[in-house]
Amino acid sequence: MIRTAFALVAALAPLTLSPTLAAPVEARASYVVTVGGINVAMVDIDLNDDGARYGLDLSARVAGLGSVVASGTASASVSGSSAGPSLQSQSFALETRANGEVFTANVGYEGRNVSAFQVQPPVTDSYDRVPLERGHLRNVGDFLSAFVLKGNGLDRSLCERTLKIFTGVERFDIALGFLDNDEATSPRTGYQGPLVACSLDYRPISGHFESSEMTNYLAQTSRMILWYAPLGQTGYFIPYRVIIGTSMGDLSMVLTRAES
Repeated sequence: MIRTAFALVAALAPLTLSPTLAAPVEARASYVVTVGGINVAMVDIDLNDDGARYGLDLSARVAGLGSVVASGTASASVSGSSAGPSLQSQSFALETRANGEVFTANVGYEGRNVSAFQVQPPVTDSYDRVPLERGHLRNVGDFLSAFVLKGNGLDRSLCERTLKIFTGVERFDIALGFLDNDEATSPRTGYQGPLVACSLDYRPISGHFESSEMTNYLAQTSRMILWYAPLGQTGYFIPYRVIIGTSMGDLSMVLTRAES
């Protein structure tokens, strides 16, 4: 369960770059993750971009919530090229630790195509796991570099895109759509100012289990919203808040601090 929560929330954190903006960027964003108003995780994401190469590092400390989210830790890192109009992942690594178990995933990319991947322990195939096909691994990116955007401004264009993601286990799309312009006003968060709200539509493609309650719920729910905020004067736009409605209350990730 920790991998599912991590992938769907912490990752709701492609980096697309304006080719005319190549100034070095060093930034950190911190988030708190809650379920039904109860804190379950703290997440830090570091971004470094020298105009030619970029790196993203994530660390998460999960307090857990009964049988819903297991306590443990998660870390992920990705690096690649930032010289073109969008980031191109070249290597991605994930490690989660929970209940005495360790899970790792490593993915290599050439251009936007998966060149190699490995997970430990291996995922056991069964009759209801949707097979990964070679065509599903083309024109994709990692989930860590999937939600920090570069654009010309805080407007609806940030929401008009489909994110094609491969985690090392599952292949899915997340279609974003413009909902509204908004304003962050709470002094308890890491940003106050204008926002753009986007809807999220989760579309499983392969690698998932058809019997997975989480996969089926996310594919059917219509209450998934992501708000974007500017990351200082860097030209980046990062998630300010993410909400996924669940039977236990909102699963939420909120920005608590941003440094750039």
